[in-house]
Amino acid sequence: MKQRRKNLLKYAQKINCDTLVTFEPENLFYMTGFWGEAIGLLEKNGKTTIIAPELEVGRAKEESEDCNVVTAERGTGLLSSLIAKIKKNRVCTDCQNYSTMVTLKKHVPKITPNTEPFYNSRIIKDQKEILILKKASKIIDEMFEICYKKMKVGQKESELQTILMTYAMEQEMFGTGYKSTLNPLIVAGGPNGALPHAQVTQRKFKKGDLVVTDLTLRYKGYVSDATRTFAIGRISSQAKEAYDIVQESQSIGLKAVRPDVDCKEIDLACRKYIEEKNYGKHFIHSTGHGIGLEVHEFPTISHRSDAKLKENMAITVEPGIYVENKFGVRIEDSLIVKERPIIMHKFTKDLVTV
Repeated sequence: MKQRRKNLLKYAQKINCDTLVTFEPENLFYMTGFWGEAIGLLEKNGKTTIIAPELEVGRAKEESEDCNVVTAERGTGLLSSLIAKIKKNRVCTDCQNYSTMVTLKKHVPKITPNTEPFYNSRIIKDQKEILILKKASKIIDEMFEICYKKMKVGQKESELQTILMTYAMEQEMFGTGYKSTLNPLIVAGGPNGALPHAQVTQRKFKKGDLVVTDLTLRYKGYVSDATRTFAIGRISSQAKEAYDIVQESQSIGLKAVRPDVDCKEIDLACRKYIEEKNYGKHFIHSTGHGIGLEVHEFPTISHRSDAKLKENMAITVEPGIYVENKFGVRIEDSLIVKERPIIMHKFTKDLVTV
């Protein structure tokens, strides 16, 4: 935790700030070890304070590391306590609430909304974070085994999701609360698989379906993300061709990952192969993204990215092909960037037929 705070302050100083204030639970957790409703404050001397409503104070004291926990009334009480501590400081904050920022700027002249110190610190994972991500990935692999054993003709997408989430929660793994979806998982059979971010439905699996199963779950705060595409019985020659292309594209992308490589090169490596096989127009998203305390973090593995991979970044590589009204294929792994990348998922990427 001390090293994390040093990194946060280092990046704050680069934008001429000496104090960091976080309102976001992910950044609060990274800074303090506590995930909850509170404001986190990190001062230039390393002193760390959590300002929390009374209902959160007990847990904040129990879960945080080397923090002073201050009780305050919800709403204006929290802000008043914060302002009293930072009004003379040069402050950087991740606050995204307009009215809160208006209040803060009235009382704290040198406050800057900027998330860079938080994301720049979080982008490189420490050994504790890597161990958690590895464990999360192992649980997801176990869930793919459940797919192999439990997926069958006539089963609803929602039924398989229930089986998978029951197991996940038994392993203390939970949904991410990702705002853009109503479901914790993506389980998309047949034509639903052609929608990269399909919602789970009541559709029943049929013979000849490809089923895109994207498991994005949180363990001890951290998100692992992997996708496998299963076949139910014999699939069409086009679907098998698309699967083989995606499998090879992902293999090419994984082999390209190493420190100091441009992120866009990973995307281009995957995309070029799919284009060569005349499916370029069916690969409709970027090749990957960073993972950590959020589902999508820096860096972006996209042709638009200007970032370079660095050792101990955690990223995904996930090319896909989506043929409208027919099927989708995606194969995804989470990995740690090294000279020889640590691919955290061991479940086979050969086509599994159930």
